[in-house]
Amino acid sequence: MERIKQALEKAKVEGGISLGSPPTSMEKAGAAPASAVPETAIKYSQTRVHAVDPNVLRQNRVIYGGADREGMTAYKMLRTQVMQRMASRQWNALAITSPAPGDGKTLTAVNLAISLARELHHTVLLVDMDLRNPSVHKCFGLRPDKGIGDCLLQQATLSDTLVNPGIERLVLLPGRNLMENSSELLASPAMGVLVQELKKRYPSRVVLFDLPPVLAADDALSFAPFVDAFLLVIQDGKTTRTELDRTMEILKDATILGTVLNASDDKISTYY
Repeated sequence: MERIKQALEKAKVEGGISLGSPPTSMEKAGAAPASAVPETAIKYSQTRVHAVDPNVLRQNRVIYGGADREGMTAYKMLRTQVMQRMASRQWNALAITSPAPGDGKTLTAVNLAISLARELHHTVLLVDMDLRNPSVHKCFGLRPDKGIGDCLLQQATLSDTLVNPGIERLVLLPGRNLMENSSELLASPAMGVLVQELKKRYPSRVVLFDLPPVLAADDALSFAPFVDAFLLVIQDGKTTRTELDRTMEILKDATILGTVLNASDDKISTYY
């Protein structure tokens, strides 16, 4: 644990949060964006609705419902910190990544997206940008027949691809299968057009991008110009200082919104 704290201090990231035990103090309410979503049920006319079995979510450690109160509280704290920092800069596009595979970035992205969608101020779009290993759909037990790769190759439209998993105010843009030329696709003009469409179609939308690990390929770096900031997921007892130092060096020109310390026994804490 101490080596992670020291590495974070050296990296001088803006802030971080541990997803260990829940905080003892009440979280502060996040600021609502100027253009808020009405407090009425959303009816999806163009987006397919595929209600997910709650048992599947529990098996995949997705926090939805009241069973895991400690986990819900931790993600509420993360949600509030993320939204306060993004709202203060009028940002709406956040990339979630990690130094190496197995640090928990995809599960963090999924649980953060669900927690954000619980707020009535905005809608949330979770995009699977891990074109080498798309797995967001697996967390929900989905088997999409169209994915973001099909959109980029102009073999499908967004309407063909978007899915609501039965959770209000949350929409998924899943991946489907491995794409070998992932970094080239992530940096392509077609990707730029697609991302602008995702970011600007709805002013009250928060867009989360689940990216590949930074040290696994150049994908995260290639995609950096399209997002406002990065949220970095590291795992206590797994992520090494060398991995974190290399990751921060690669992302030195990007904005790091904060860090999530995953699988920690510590209470919620912030690193500066």
